[in-house]
Amino acid sequence: MDADVVVVGAGLAGLRCARRLTELGRDVVVLESSDAVGGRVRTDVVDGFRCDRGFQVLNPAYPAVRRWVDVGALDLKPFGSGVLVRRTDGLQVVADPVREPKLLARTIRSGYLHPRELAGVTRWTARVMADPQTVIRQPDTTLAESFDEAGVTGRLRREVLDPFLAGVLVDSHGTSSANFTKLLVRMFALGRPAVPAQGMQALPEQLAGPLGDRVRLHSHVESIDASSEAVDVRVDGTRLRARAAVVATDPGGVADLTPLPEPATRGLVTWWFEAPEPPTELPLVALDGRRHDHTSPGPVWNTAVLSAAAPSYAPPTRHLVEATCLLDRPDGDAAEAEVLRHVGEIYGCDTSGWRTVTRHRVAAALPLMAPPLEVRSPVHVGDGLFVCGDHRDTASIQGALVSGQRAAEAVNAHLP
Repeated sequence: MDADVVVVGAGLAGLRCARRLTELGRDVVVLESSDAVGGRVRTDVVDGFRCDRGFQVLNPAYPAVRRWVDVGALDLKPFGSGVLVRRTDGLQVVADPVREPKLLARTIRSGYLHPRELAGVTRWTARVMADPQTVIRQPDTTLAESFDEAGVTGRLRREVLDPFLAGVLVDSHGTSSANFTKLLVRMFALGRPAVPAQGMQALPEQLAGPLGDRVRLHSHVESIDASSEAVDVRVDGTRLRARAAVVATDPGGVADLTPLPEPATRGLVTWWFEAPEPPTELPLVALDGRRHDHTSPGPVWNTAVLSAAAPSYAPPTRHLVEATCLLDRPDGDAAEAEVLRHVGEIYGCDTSGWRTVTRHRVAAALPLMAPPLEVRSPVHVGDGLFVCGDHRDTASIQGALVSGQRAAEAVNAHLP
């Protein structure tokens, strides 16, 4: 045998799986086809700017992050607890009055704190804040339907919650699982989403560190043949023989290397711009609240000045702005000029002097989380073949890490 276990894919799930298996005393090899670890969690450094592949954040409140990640070593740079909202009468602020007391007056003036709708939001979140396990077990529906049932039907929903959650879920139609969304909102309430000072790729690099040369980059797996005695992994024309294999790849790899169908996903496009001056000094995500009655003022669903939250994302005295479009819309692949126009409208600034740093099109950014929510899918495919990834748990960093852990425990139980 060349190893006890071959893990295919060095994303968050595969790395957590490999780490746990080594802790259990198993001999592990991790095969990654790319030039670096991370999977979807990658950071490109372009002209000194740190540009994550997709607008990603790390919530330190996730239980799996608290348990298996050295959060302090990542030097997290948090975003503010609130959003900027473009309306026809100006750019409004809606912020958590406890965490952002300096923004309380602007939040009150925004006009979004209507008692009836706030009561509806309280009804919508009350159960998940008190006992998240009851939400996992309760009947599920779509996000849009759950808002209707709770009476969240006014401007706060249409102009703030709907566009914000569309960007988080990569779902502009409100068809995602309401139960899953409630769990995410609970994490937003408990933690302050942030980015590592050196970019999101710092997270998988930390996970990979103790594995050392067990991780082999530029290793393309062509096929896996699993039997009850052993697993043959064909990689770049050669063969590795192991007692078990774990497929922790992208959705296409799951379909190619296992009997499972390709997981359904949602996609996005993230643009990264250098701005001569920051359009805002606030480290808040900005939305277009003019989205209502199915009209579209432009392709951008969220935008943020990354260098306001994390100055290390840009060279000194320079400013980095992200803008995200969703591929479930006809304008998801909008041209640069249209994206810049819309970002300018959201912030109320001139973007003619902005420069595009890079653009990332992530066709499989997140697994589809449709109702009814299934928080655990089997990781054992058969014989010595296993699978992990956030498509087997929940579409989140939490889900990826937990899935990797579950796969490792299942492999260890399977092996003599």
